[in-house]
Amino acid sequence: MSYAMKRHALFLSLAALNLAVAAPAFAQKNDQRDAQIKALKALVEKQQQQLDQQQQDLKQMHDALTQLQNQQTQQQTQIQQTQQVQAQQAKTMAAVPAKPIFSSAPGVSVALHGFIDATAFSQSRNFTFGNGQNAEYPIPGAPGRLSGVDVRNTRFWLDFSGAKVAGDWTGGGRLELDFFGGNNGTGPYSQQQPLPRLRQAYMTLTNPLTGSNFQIGQMWDLMFPLDDLPTSLSHIAFPLGYGTGIIGWRLPGIIFSQDLNHGSTGPLWRLDVGAFEGTWSGPGNPVNYISAANAGFRPQLEAKLHLEQPKDWLLFAAAHWSQINLAGVGNSAPTPIKREFSSTAFELGGQWTPDPWVFRSVVYTGRGIGQIFGDLSQFGDIKDTGGYVMGGYKFNPNWSSNLFYALSKPNANEVVRWLGNGATGLLKNRQAAANLIYSVGDYSFALEWIHSMLDSTTNGKTRTRTSGNQVNVSAYYKF
Repeated sequence: MSYAMKRHALFLSLAALNLAVAAPAFAQKNDQRDAQIKALKALVEKQQQQLDQQQQDLKQMHDALTQLQNQQTQQQTQIQQTQQVQAQQAKTMAAVPAKPIFSSAPGVSVALHGFIDATAFSQSRNFTFGNGQNAEYPIPGAPGRLSGVDVRNTRFWLDFSGAKVAGDWTGGGRLELDFFGGNNGTGPYSQQQPLPRLRQAYMTLTNPLTGSNFQIGQMWDLMFPLDDLPTSLSHIAFPLGYGTGIIGWRLPGIIFSQDLNHGSTGPLWRLDVGAFEGTWSGPGNPVNYISAANAGFRPQLEAKLHLEQPKDWLLFAAAHWSQINLAGVGNSAPTPIKREFSSTAFELGGQWTPDPWVFRSVVYTGRGIGQIFGDLSQFGDIKDTGGYVMGGYKFNPNWSSNLFYALSKPNANEVVRWLGNGATGLLKNRQAAANLIYSVGDYSFALEWIHSMLDSTTNGKTRTRTSGNQVNVSAYYKF
């Protein structure tokens, strides 16, 4: 064998030996790589499963959200349909009178309204204006305890509407009576025969397109807070605090009312202006148009500004002015203290009704306002400051309760100055009340406690404090 052949044989032997040595290592590396690939494939499959599950969860959430949106859309549609039905029902109800009506003339309808009110009471002494349903503050030196049953609050009225006037103006009116007109005589059966009393008798002229309205006749003046009165079943014709924090009276005259933002949305603005017959305690005959405030026709001029968000809150401001001439008609009567002076007053009031609460309040200041139940119904150039506050809570649709406090404080020095010349020596009165009311349908029942404390003088030097209480139970039915 030649040398070259030997060298090739040796090379081939060495190559075979290296291949035999490297083969196991190469096989081992391939096995590791296969294991890694297998593990990676398992991880990818797991992540793919997780991704598939997340996509499935997202699809379920999307389906649930779509279903919820569909339900909300259906609910909104149902609400809109319900509101449309309610609006139509309200329109229908508005077109149908709430009370039985009859016609007094072609196109004119008459509706009968009213209530029956009975109060059983017990008092610690006699009260001013009367006892029972018109008791307000105690009479100094009056006799002691008394009790009884009073139904004089009972009231009815007729509302007229539909009369054609001219253009867009329509007419109407109100005739209203209760039974505080006295009694039929003074004998043993007189107390059970109370007489009717004319409260209001006025005609109306209304233009619904412009929001304008006239009232002509006898009605409440603008100082009386007709839409902001305290709640009571025993004191309706004579409200709680009347003459002690609440002023105003029914007088013949004229009122013009104008909606200031008629037809717009949001809070409602209204301006009232009025002129009313003058009245005073004397000199002359107060019931024959010849008293000091009637001399030369001296009207009481008043104005009132309302701001209201219906069913939520109400604010108002009112002002009063008139001229008093104590010389009377013909300027022939002797004039004590002063011959002439002005009667002035300013009043603020409001209410707030955050369900289930009710808050009401009125404050005033004035001078010479005995003719509108100020100055504790004393007559003279006397300054007076007063007001009331009431808070109520409605426990449920049937039960409610109210707390009330009122104050009237005429100027003591001016009361003494006018003592015997229109003043009776009443210096200050405070009235507090609390009641519990149960209402069901057109019926209501109440338990109420009223307390008044009066400071007075008879000679200008000594002071007397008189307290009086009334506890009553009332039943009320409206129709």
